[in-house]
Amino acid sequence: MALTRHHTRVLSFFFFFHLSCSTLSVLSHMFSPIDNYLINCGSSESTTAVDFRRFSGDLSGNHHSPLPSSSNGAFPLRNKGNFPDLPSIYRTAMVFNKPTKYVFPIKEQGTHMVRLHFCAFNSTRYDLGQAQFHVLVNGFVVLSNSRRVISSEKPMITEYLIKVLNEEHLVIHFVPTKDSRLAFVNAIEVISAPKDLVPETATYLSSKGIENFNGLSNQALEVVYRVTVGGPKITSFNDSLWRTWIPDNEFLRSSFGSERLYFGGRIKYHAGGASREVGPDNMYNSARLIKSNNDSVPNVNVTWEFPIIGGYKYLVRLHFCDIASIQLGLLYFNVYVNGYLALQDLDLSSITGSLASPFYADFIVDGNGIETLSVAIGPSNNSIPYVYDAILNGVEVMKMNNSHNSLDGEVCAGFVLKNWTSGNESILLTFIAAICILLSIFIVVRRKIIDSRNYVPWSRLPMNVSEDNEIKT
Repeated sequence: MALTRHHTRVLSFFFFFHLSCSTLSVLSHMFSPIDNYLINCGSSESTTAVDFRRFSGDLSGNHHSPLPSSSNGAFPLRNKGNFPDLPSIYRTAMVFNKPTKYVFPIKEQGTHMVRLHFCAFNSTRYDLGQAQFHVLVNGFVVLSNSRRVISSEKPMITEYLIKVLNEEHLVIHFVPTKDSRLAFVNAIEVISAPKDLVPETATYLSSKGIENFNGLSNQALEVVYRVTVGGPKITSFNDSLWRTWIPDNEFLRSSFGSERLYFGGRIKYHAGGASREVGPDNMYNSARLIKSNNDSVPNVNVTWEFPIIGGYKYLVRLHFCDIASIQLGLLYFNVYVNGYLALQDLDLSSITGSLASPFYADFIVDGNGIETLSVAIGPSNNSIPYVYDAILNGVEVMKMNNSHNSLDGEVCAGFVLKNWTSGNESILLTFIAAICILLSIFIVVRRKIIDSRNYVPWSRLPMNVSEDNEIKT
């Protein structure tokens, strides 16, 4: 028992030592964006998030904290409930009862990360859980079904990648629906992204074969899944772009013949490959892999499945880093996306030129007619016995905008804004028509009353008039 406790203490020491080293490494390589707006909505005070970033109150008057336009339709709301574990940015909200926008001046053209924070709470005046609204970002509809991101149990964060080109501002509209007339947001992040985060081209996979997809950076993207494979959750504190990576357990469908691996060495980023902003050390330090334990290569695949919404194309980014091999040239495997052979006989060493050096590949697939998107790895014809025969370190799934420039539905941004205006106009016209009808009725009734006062009733003379009653002239 004493030996076991000793081993436990030793393992715990090395784990926390490595975690501390990883944290210091992240802090020393932290990305410094040109545009960096962190807004604590509905508050005049600044607050610090769990990753130690400072969010400025949008009511503070600070030039870095833009007030929402059409402010007569916006008002702050405070969560007066006792939730000691709730991060401070979710204790206030800016609430909107008509279309309202935030306008962010942009210094650097290119892709920007937009994160919206939501946490519905009750107040004496409003129940934010009943809010229904649209969110538009620079002409893209990024959210229409707001109910899918509103939860009274825990905060929700939606993340988008939007390219700002030939524009001086990034504009976020919050548009309540006619039925709800209630929208809100707790916090907003607008951050200029690294140049290599979204490339211009990706590989398009379909039943017709493999071809290039150009203009990827011009697409609006919604981050649906960001998964670290084989490792624990990575919080925004340990990511240079303040991202969160969740474990792959809930998405793993077939793991027979696979094992997890954690690497305690240094990840070697190289020019032309994946940078630390593309993927953090802690994600590349863990993996799931397939290993040959005898003189035959196992005939197995490891598969992950991700629920999706049909009707959109999806960008699937796969992260690889050979942290398992003892030398170059031993690892060969195949990669499948939605059943298509995406990479055949992948040899990471020929791409990176060294072990523990990260590489990523981008694929685009259609989500029409399907409810799940699959990723699989398995041995290839070049795989070698007694060594590792497949590896995967991370997966990202991002929804791409459709032909309506929407990430959520078949309605374009112009229609959302016009529909609100036309809806209000129709209500106004109906009200005016009702007033006109009432005035008409009032005029008719009044005329009848006046006429009745000036009218002398006429009665017919009797037919038989006696001589005594005869009128003489």
